[in-house]
This record gives sequence, C-alpha cells and structure tokens, in this order.
Amino acid sequence: MANVRPLYLVPLTFAALTACTSDPVANDEAGDTQNTTSGTDTTGGTVPTTSLPGTTSDTGDTTGEPPTLDTYKFAGGCYALRSGDQYLAAGDPTTFAFAADKAGAARFTMRAADLGTYLFYDQDGGYLVADDGPLVRQTVLESDVTRIDDAYVSGAEWTLETSLADWTQYQLRNRRNDRLLGAGALADDGLPVTFEPAEGCKPYPELSLDATGQIARTMFDDGDLYGIVDTHSHIHSNYAFGGGGLFHGGAYHRLGVEHALPDCSISHGDMGRKDFFGYIFDNSGNEEADLASLLPDLVAKQLAEDNHATAGWPEFTEWPDGPRRSTHQTQYWMWLQRAYLAGLRLVVQHATTNAIICDFMIGEGIQASRYGCDDMTAVDRIIDETYAMERYIDAQAGGPGLGWFRVVHTPAEAREVIAGGKLAVILGIETSNLFDCRISPLAGDPACDEAYVEAQLDHYYDLGVRAVFPVHKYDNKFSPGDGDRAFIELGNFANSGHWSNFTLECPDPQVGGFDSGNVNFGGLNMPRDVYDSPAPNDNSNFPGAPLTTTTKYLGQILEPALEGPYCQNASLTPLGEHMIGQMMARGMIIEVDHLPQWSYVRAYELLQAASYPASGSHGRNNGGLLYELGGVSAGGFGTCRGDAPGTTVQGFKDKIQLIMDNGGYPAEGFGFDLNGFAGARRPRFGDGACPTPQADPVTYPFNSFAGDIEFTPPVVGNRELDFNTEGLTHIGLLPELIEDARRDAVDEADLEPLFRSAEGYIRMWELAEARAAALGR
Repeated sequence: MANVRPLYLVPLTFAALTACTSDPVANDEAGDTQNTTSGTDTTGGTVPTTSLPGTTSDTGDTTGEPPTLDTYKFAGGCYALRSGDQYLAAGDPTTFAFAADKAGAARFTMRAADLGTYLFYDQDGGYLVADDGPLVRQTVLESDVTRIDDAYVSGAEWTLETSLADWTQYQLRNRRNDRLLGAGALADDGLPVTFEPAEGCKPYPELSLDATGQIARTMFDDGDLYGIVDTHSHIHSNYAFGGGGLFHGGAYHRLGVEHALPDCSISHGDMGRKDFFGYIFDNSGNEEADLASLLPDLVAKQLAEDNHATAGWPEFTEWPDGPRRSTHQTQYWMWLQRAYLAGLRLVVQHATTNAIICDFMIGEGIQASRYGCDDMTAVDRIIDETYAMERYIDAQAGGPGLGWFRVVHTPAEAREVIAGGKLAVILGIETSNLFDCRISPLAGDPACDEAYVEAQLDHYYDLGVRAVFPVHKYDNKFSPGDGDRAFIELGNFANSGHWSNFTLECPDPQVGGFDSGNVNFGGLNMPRDVYDSPAPNDNSNFPGAPLTTTTKYLGQILEPALEGPYCQNASLTPLGEHMIGQMMARGMIIEVDHLPQWSYVRAYELLQAASYPASGSHGRNNGGLLYELGGVSAGGFGTCRGDAPGTTVQGFKDKIQLIMDNGGYPAEGFGFDLNGFAGARRPRFGDGACPTPQADPVTYPFNSFAGDIEFTPPVVGNRELDFNTEGLTHIGLLPELIEDARRDAVDEADLEPLFRSAEGYIRMWELAEARAAALGR
C-alpha cells in the first residue's frame, strides 16, 4: 500500500448525476463516490439570490436591477414546474401546457446540458421541447449528431434566468430559438416559474460508474503529489476529421449518452461497411495493407463484407473495444471518471486530426462532414470542446468549479487541482499541418515566417495550449514527418505532392522513431536533396477527387517495398528550429517523439544547449538523455505473465532504474494514446492471447491502490465487460489494469513510481517554465 496522507477536503458529489434526488434506489444504482453538497434544492424553500441590487414589492412591482438567481443547483433534481396556481403537464402524449393542479403536474428530472441550461425529462420519458412555438412532448430527440449538422440546436434545451415579471422566480429561455417559455407555447414575455421539489421522477439515461467510495488521498508523506499521468490522450477525436463521424462517439453530449454514444451506422453505415479507415487500420495497423483489393469497394463507396456491429447505447454489441476498434470512443466522461477514481490525476489532452483522411472520406462521398477538413479547424473545435466538457461536468456537479475535470494553465494550478482531489487537464496539439504551415502551401494559406509562427504560438498559448508536437506523420514547414510507411504514408504524398524522401544515410547509431525501417511503398520513394524544394506533383485536386488523384500513381503504389534501416532524408528546417526556440521562451512543453531521426538529433542539440526538458509521450528517451535534461517519457506494463512473479512489471521497473541512473525523478506514467489509432492493452486470457497459460484473473470487488475506492464489475449499458478476456476496452478499465499488475508485482513498492508520475510530469513542466524565465524572451 502506498504511504500517503488523507485529503482534508472532498470536493463534489456524484449523487445526482443519473437520478432524481428523491429516488434513493436510482441513487444507489448510480454509485455515489463522493459526498458534499451539490446545490440541488430538495427543501422546497426559497431559492437564494445574490446580493445584486433590486427588490420586489408586496404588489409584485420591481425596482432597480434584477438579482441573479442560482441557476445551477437544480442539476439532477426532481421537480414540478408551477406558474401561479397552474402546473406544467402533458395535455396529451404530444403536448405540454400550464393547465394542471399539483396532483396532475408532470414530474421532471432536470438534467444539466450546460451550466444553467437544462433538459426537462418527465416521469414517462418525454422531453419538454419547443422548436417552432408550441410546447411539445417528444420521447426521441434529434441532435447535431443524428443530423450530422453542426448548426443544429435542440429545442429541448432551456436556460434559466431571473424572471422579469417576478424576481423571486425564474423564466426559461429556449436555446434553439432564444424565446421564452409561455403557458402553452413560446412567447416574447416569459411566465414566471417556480421549481417545486417532487417525487417519482424517471432517472435520466446514463451509464453507471461501477465504483463507490471517496477520494481520500492526494499526497505522499514526503509532500509529493499522489496520482498517475496519461501523457498522451485524445479525448475528443469525434471532432477530428471534419467532425462527421469518421471517428464515432463523443466523450460527452449536451443531450446525454444517447447522443454521445449512439448507433454508429449514422456514419459507419450498415454493419460498419462505410468505416473504411477503421477496417484498414484494425486489420493491418502499421503493417502493409492490401489496398488494391479495396479499389472495387472504394468505387462502390462501401465494403463488400460486414465490418462490425454498429449498436451503441444501450446495447454496445461490439464497441467500445480499445484493442480492436480504432474508430470508436473509448473516453466517455464517466469512463474517464472511473479512471480518475483509480488514481488518474493528470491528462495531457492533445487535439489531433488528419486532413487527408478527412478529405478522402468526404471527397469520395463515403461519409459526411460538419465543417472543413483543415487540421487547425478541428484543433480549434477540440480546444473549445475540452472547455465545454469541463463546464458540462461542472454542471452535473452543481455549479462552476465543482466538477472533477479541470483544465489547467500552469504547474501551480495543476498542483492545486491534484492536491484538491481532482483531475488536472493540460491542452496540447498533435497534428500534421500545424498552424496551416504545409510544406506545399495551398491557395489562401498564410505566409509561414517567423513572425507568423510567434503570433500563432501566442494565440494558442492564450487559449491554454501548453504542449505541442512540431510535426506529426506528414512533412510540414518545420520538419519532415515521421510517417509510418504503411498506408497512412500515402497521405504524406497526397498532402505535399512530394515523393517519399527516405534514405539509408541515417544517424549512427540510429535513434529509433516511426521513420525507422523498411519503406513499404518503394515505388513512391525518390529522395530529394532540398527538403522544401517545389513539389514535382500537383495533388491540389485531392480534396475534391481523392481516388482519381491517387490512382494516377497506382503503378508506383503497387511496387514492392524497400527493405533496410531507412530514415527521413532531412532535418529540422530553420523555421522549425525557430519555433522550438520560441516554445522554450514561453515555457511550453515540447513533444519530441514524432520528430524523424535527423530532426530528433537536432532537437536534442537545441535542448542540451538550453538545458531544457522535453516530453517523450510515445516512450522515446534518447538513451536516457531525456531524463538527464529533466524530461519525462511514457511506458506501461507487459501483458502476459511468465513463470516468475513480476514479469508484467519488470520492464516498468527497469525503466525507473534507467531514469534514476540518469538523474531523473523516479516515476513514469502512461501514454495510452486512446482515440489516437494506437490500440489498447489486450487481454491475457483467451485463445492465443498469451504464449503460456495464464492464472489469477481480476475478480470483484477490489479496492484502488490508495484503498479509498471500491470497484465492481464494469458495465456499458446492457453489456458486461470482462477485462480478463477483452482487455482495456475503454479508459474506465484503468482500475483493472492496475489491479492486474498489482497482483503480479513482487512488492507494492514496485508500482509506487506510477503513482508519482503526475508529480514527475509537473516537475518537468516547472523546469520548463524556470528555464524560460532564465532564457528570457
């Protein structure tokens, strides 16, 4: 057991997340995990107001400015809506009106869609909706997801305001049309409404947490933070690739789980036959794919055979499945919450996308988009959605700052959040055409000079971004891409118009990375002497005619692979070196693991000259030099157990020793890369899972490493999950991953460096800021 001290403050409740406060059975099913006041009014008393000026006379007249009423405290509560002596009720199965007495009132679960904005879900599963004026009752809602329409706003969302007619009551503004709730329809002047506590509400549809207890430990006795870091995460990949569903499923949705995790046939087609990218990646991964055999399917715009079952909420027949299904959500907010309860305390949330993958699917008419395919369009949206998710979780908890998910901008903020028992989230960017700085500019692209790059760094720093990859997969103005030489490498050719640029003239010794090894598309490889010379091929028509553009080069694509220790034939550009220097000047976290070999070598020369740390969130450490500089890497545990105890954690222990041998802080966290087309931990049990028979499966219940949370078998809707035979299906099975390793560890102390990894990451960040101050700007 880790030696830690108890937390003196428990910050929030989860009691009202999935049920009415008046329904104790529903509360038990939800799985309370922490106990404080959520702000939900269950007393029937007057809703408190702020001290803003304004009074209401005995006759109802108002003077001065209206007070601001508490609009947050109703989250998850069970209420009837009264205006005067009339209550809102269903007049028939399809309408609502204020026309009932108390006995006939509809009883609503008030489910927060955002801070101060609610869905009203009645006792029979109907929603209060106003699209065109009348108050209607709907049992099924449409959304931006079901319509694949980014501009769509549901008429089921209502924002609470102080009533202008009676300052002690509320008025409800419909978010879709910006009009107010009237007696039986929308109106310019809203009815004053009181929310009266009720009983017998229907629990709002939601997944279960499958965990109970209170977070009680946040520090070690020596004062270091207690908690795990995930150095590489992609929570909102559903907003990548044009946002149309190439990657399916959201980490949250304003309308709830039914719209966050619906049936994926919306975009993947019947039995997943339009999920080409998932089909190729799940079957070949980073290996060579038989692309020629797919040409007839691409022309037909769907696969000739079934790919996967599509059912989402509540059946989840075949997904989530982190090890096997790359294009489906694995970080829904309640799954992330379960991981947080197991000790996850710091997440680096990278906005990622790929314009070429998006252009191919959209340009061929296989899938739809909600907005443009440009990389930075998706990056901006993902940053916005991360803050929106923070608000959403706050809203469920009862108000601003009460949620467990906190975006942080400084190491000091991260320390405060983690010490307070919450999850700190750092914003990052991992994309190919960073800042729209393509190696082969398109019409309308910016002039990517030093001044522009500095302005972009300032802009994204102001948005809260702290971690940045200078390059990802494809060539850009800063560096050659590291590629992967499998089918994704075709995208680099489409993106740049340049032939592949691999060579056998590599660093000696080689320093690893994704540009190391065979070149699968040998016919495309024609190394060039000048990295940023004009492109010999014009692929500018690719977005509108991707297949036609690509098949012009089918002969070269189908040529055999080149075998040997190849690497990229170029290094960081002067502009790339300038950007790294400017990131140092701002104390930003430099992500080095997608730099190809020559760029990687040059980047370390710059880091050493400045005594500046870096993040190796894909696991590279440059022979320990990363740790000498104060940087951090990411690792994990082995899957299969051997004859001797501790085999699954031996590699982790060896890495900790390497860190200490190079003067680093003895800790390392994960770099799961979930939702990032990287796979997930596979199971130990099952046919062919491991080369030797496995024993000691995870059983329930079990306690967290800190001993403060009890975990029960994980469930997604109507599907029970089995970590032993399915592996890490989603981030919420982190408790099982730790428990599995814990049972194999020789000593509990073997795992303690994992729970010091948030401390280690923040120390790296603090060093970066200290070096920035010393270097000056």
